[in-house]
Amino acid sequence: MTDTLSKQERSERMRLVKSKDTRPELVVRRLCRELSHKGYRLHRKDLPGKPDIAFIGRKVALFVHGCFWHGHDCHGRVRHPKSNQYYWRSKIDRNVARDVENIAALETLGWRVIVIWECETKHLEQLAPKLINFLAN
Repeated sequence: MTDTLSKQERSERMRLVKSKDTRPELVVRRLCRELSHKGYRLHRKDLPGKPDIAFIGRKVALFVHGCFWHGHDCHGRVRHPKSNQYYWRSKIDRNVARDVENIAALETLGWRVIVIWECETKHLEQLAPKLINFLAN
């Protein structure tokens, strides 16, 4: 069975995609709280890229990126859209370029930055030590 949607149906479906408080972001926030790292702020507009989680006093920023939207290859399991491929490839390439610029801008301001991928939030036994090591430094 193919997932063939009309332009209107596709538009309605894409409108439902959230940019804040996504399931992977909520998983990372819960994990931060469980690891006793509670003093964070969300989506700070005054910082480049509006990090999903920012520890202001420690100058630590976490981005929780969706694998599709930010061009992660997920160890070779990436799914590319079958329709309107030029549009989607261009959009994802722009997102990746913007991510690189935002991370560089934060690092220039003295921030430490980590990107946590959506696929990593499905393996908390591996993500927890990664977060512990990053937040401990």
